[in-house]
Amino acid sequence: MSKWVACVEYAGHPFCGWQRQTHSPSVQQCVEDGLSRVADHSIEVQCAGRTDTGVHATNQIIHFDSLAKRPSHAWVRGANTFLPEDIRIKWCQPVLDDFHARFSAQSRTYRYIVLNTPTKSALAYHYVTWHSSPLCEQTMGKALELLAGENDFSAFQAASCQSNTPMRNVIQTTVWRIQHHVIIEIEANAFLHHMVRNIVGSVLRVGDGRWALDTFRNVFNSRDRTKAAETAPPNGLYLVEVKYPALFKLPAIERGPGIFSQH
Repeated sequence: MSKWVACVEYAGHPFCGWQRQTHSPSVQQCVEDGLSRVADHSIEVQCAGRTDTGVHATNQIIHFDSLAKRPSHAWVRGANTFLPEDIRIKWCQPVLDDFHARFSAQSRTYRYIVLNTPTKSALAYHYVTWHSSPLCEQTMGKALELLAGENDFSAFQAASCQSNTPMRNVIQTTVWRIQHHVIIEIEANAFLHHMVRNIVGSVLRVGDGRWALDTFRNVFNSRDRTKAAETAPPNGLYLVEVKYPALFKLPAIERGPGIFSQH
């Protein structure tokens, strides 16, 4: 039995999310079906982070075990042959037996893309969130800086969240603009359910002037979800990087300044 690690890119809008469901197609089910056909036996995968319906990933990390003797390129090319066009395996390689896509991860980074124009985009509808009021990315950045470090994120925790603790460590945050797009990135050791989308919903109120920085700070410190803004839509959210200890020797992932690209 060999253990493999792979990187998966997918558009989230055609699926019910990452996790396998009985009522509608999931990313996990498609990936497992594709890899199972290559292995010629049933494959189950574990992922770094379960994304919700409509959420995308440029670098989702998975691992799986297989008895099949296949070279790395066979897993990539073979699985991609059977996957829908919305899902692609980018690379695959053998990994140490004690690797776990979720539990070995040191941090995850999510990117949220906001189209800041007077009218919605017909072509980018599934891939960005639209906000018509002008946004000040500098002020948004100052708000996000308040989240740095180990904190209680109850104010941005979904009611459905099953985590044992609301404590999370936000490692870094970044906000920048490329023409009409405002891009937000948050890196943390882990995230609560809807945490990024709930943060973005409140940060947008700071960016368009509806909230002062002190209001955002008070909402965060209140630890009360009812005081925060509405949850931002899923279609602007991307899982863009998962970091692991160097001993696992995974390929480096570059997070460049582009809107979608990681290069």
